[in-house]
Amino acid sequence: MSANNIPYKTYLEENEIPKAWYNLRADMKIKPAPLLNPGTGQPLTAEELTPIFCEELVRQELDNDTAYIPIPQEILDFYKMYRPSPLVRAYCLEKVLDTPAKIYYKFEGNNTSGSHKLNSAIAQAYYAKKQGLKGVTTETGAGQWGTALSMACAYLGLDCKVFMVRISYEQKPFRREVMRTYGASVTPSPSMETEVGKKILAEFPGTTGSLGCAISEAVEVAVRNPGYRYVLGSVLNQVLLHQSIIGLETKAAFDKLGVKPDIIIGCAGGGSNLGGLIAPFMGQKLRGEEDYRIIAVEPASCPSFTRGRFAYDFCDTGMICPLAKMYTLGSGFIPSPNHAGGLRFHGMSTILSQLYHDGYMEARAVEQTSVFEAAELFARSEGLLPAPESSHAIRAAVDEALKCRETGEEKNILFGLTGTGYFDLKAYEQFNDGVMTDYIPTDEDLERGFAGLPQVNA
Repeated sequence: MSANNIPYKTYLEENEIPKAWYNLRADMKIKPAPLLNPGTGQPLTAEELTPIFCEELVRQELDNDTAYIPIPQEILDFYKMYRPSPLVRAYCLEKVLDTPAKIYYKFEGNNTSGSHKLNSAIAQAYYAKKQGLKGVTTETGAGQWGTALSMACAYLGLDCKVFMVRISYEQKPFRREVMRTYGASVTPSPSMETEVGKKILAEFPGTTGSLGCAISEAVEVAVRNPGYRYVLGSVLNQVLLHQSIIGLETKAAFDKLGVKPDIIIGCAGGGSNLGGLIAPFMGQKLRGEEDYRIIAVEPASCPSFTRGRFAYDFCDTGMICPLAKMYTLGSGFIPSPNHAGGLRFHGMSTILSQLYHDGYMEARAVEQTSVFEAAELFARSEGLLPAPESSHAIRAAVDEALKCRETGEEKNILFGLTGTGYFDLKAYEQFNDGVMTDYIPTDEDLERGFAGLPQVNA
């Protein structure tokens, strides 16, 4: 099929759902630095991680060498409810932009949870159930991950405790209610329910919270309650592994159409969506088979890649989690209460951090108002209301398409549409009312976060 005959929506057949996840680390010449025990400064062992994470997830977390890991049939059966997800040619957006570029997006919002997060939520819940656990704890920013995990736990009969970043808890009450409908308990973080929450509130009275705060609380509750484990929706190697199904499907669809993307764009907070989308394409790049321009897009208010430091840091504000070598703003950095709650983590995936450090991808930071301008343009042309997180990728895709209009180049642009924005209408209201603001941290703000980086001899 020629590119000129691509239908508006292109689906793979059900039997073309990938049967294995792709482990990008297997093709990385320089592997991500290992997680460290914050007490000893030594690489964490499986025995040290199993009190926090499920046993099988620990194996996946530490596996740097197995390229393909089979997806259990029970998870594949669940995936069939909403996968494969559509790869869409954005004809209407192209027309509005008057660009010779061809724009495609992989839409991950066509499931009840409303985002790509369900791909890993069902996997992590499955392994918890298989291990015989009673339940899991987690954190959530904008609520997509908490919603996805609540849905997966309801499906498998597991208890689910969610700590939701306070500002998102207040801004997005309807997503909170979806979680409760699926049976999860939802607590605004930081809270008085944990020792670390009390400590953070004492140090930062009235704080709007952060993902780092919520992670600390969720880990504390998991560790002190027998039969529970902690699960995370981004950042970790295991999560990027599960999310590789996005990229595997996308590449299969492009191969079927005889089309090669020139530019691949994803929003970046902790790295789950970006890492999943680019996985097989980056694998080709690492093996020297193909070349792609890969762009990570983050909020200017939380610029981990573009202004952070590549260093070992705590993954949580309470400093009780392992140390990860990543691009970070410091675990004590609490970003402004922007509306892209899923992109407010102070650090970035160790996999993506290493790839960025080694020059395999680029990054840019964009301001909130420009993001919502792109979101509105996309909604009016393509008929879908995008999530604020996804709209960061839309902003960059629009900018690249406009460059093509100036140069006349006919590039193929792919971006990830991670989810819908129908629970983010408070943000759209502020944008439409003209009261949305942009906050960019000063160098002094960032230095305060960097000052808390641990001294690690590794």
